[in-house]
Amino acid sequence: MATIRTLTPAEAEHAVNWAAAEGWNPGLADLPCFLAQDAGLFLGAVRGGELLAVISATRYGAGFGFIGFYIARPEARGQGHGIAVWRAGMAQLAGRLVGLDGVVAQQANYRKSGFQLAWNNIRYGGEPATPPTPHGTVVPAATVPFGAIEALDASVFPAPRPDFLRAWLGAPGHVALAVLRDGAVAGFGVIRPCRTGHKVGPLVADTRADAEALLIALLARVEPGPVFLDVPEPHREAVALAESLGLKPVFETARMYTGPAPALWTDRIFGITTFELG
Repeated sequence: MATIRTLTPAEAEHAVNWAAAEGWNPGLADLPCFLAQDAGLFLGAVRGGELLAVISATRYGAGFGFIGFYIARPEARGQGHGIAVWRAGMAQLAGRLVGLDGVVAQQANYRKSGFQLAWNNIRYGGEPATPPTPHGTVVPAATVPFGAIEALDASVFPAPRPDFLRAWLGAPGHVALAVLRDGAVAGFGVIRPCRTGHKVGPLVADTRADAEALLIALLARVEPGPVFLDVPEPHREAVALAESLGLKPVFETARMYTGPAPALWTDRIFGITTFELG
């Protein structure tokens, strides 16, 4: 019989590797950032020292949580380990509004657990077309007040996450930039190295012009190669921005919540931070 328990950081590394094997292409420095938000977010089914299934149940403040990394080892599937960690993850987030980015085909299963569809997200990827010359005033995010970054993030995410943001902005290999308009911070974005290429996220901006300035500047600061950007499908300006660089849809998720979708400034979301933590 497997034991369900919180995973150590070393065990959580296995969850990230499993995600890579499933084609999810995690970032090279994702795990320490995730643990900065919630040191106990990873749960696993363990038997005889062997990890059989994992899930992440990330806690934000007192009222919000997010499910991710829901994976069972191929040879351990169909034995009840997956549903066991699912129940443990949901129990860890009991009493909170819970979100997830699930495989579209699994929506019916998530609805059985009380989740409702809010919108679909599309992962755009590929080698970007040669971007135009950067425009706008783009500066390192570290040079602007952290409170301005927090305020922008609070408009697009349901709960404060300062520890995660600080880790994400400053992680090894991450490039974090902010765009200024009339001297005020009008957006910020991060590009990070992944198992394959780079991912941009978050990409948060007041306008498409601000988002484009950030995206072009971020791309200019990394070596050429595949780039991935996760955008909410209903945000047509975000979709148009991804397509303007020649990126193509490569994956899709269903953003779902256990209650009504939180009030977010969705027109500012030009790139989601991660499908694993929201």
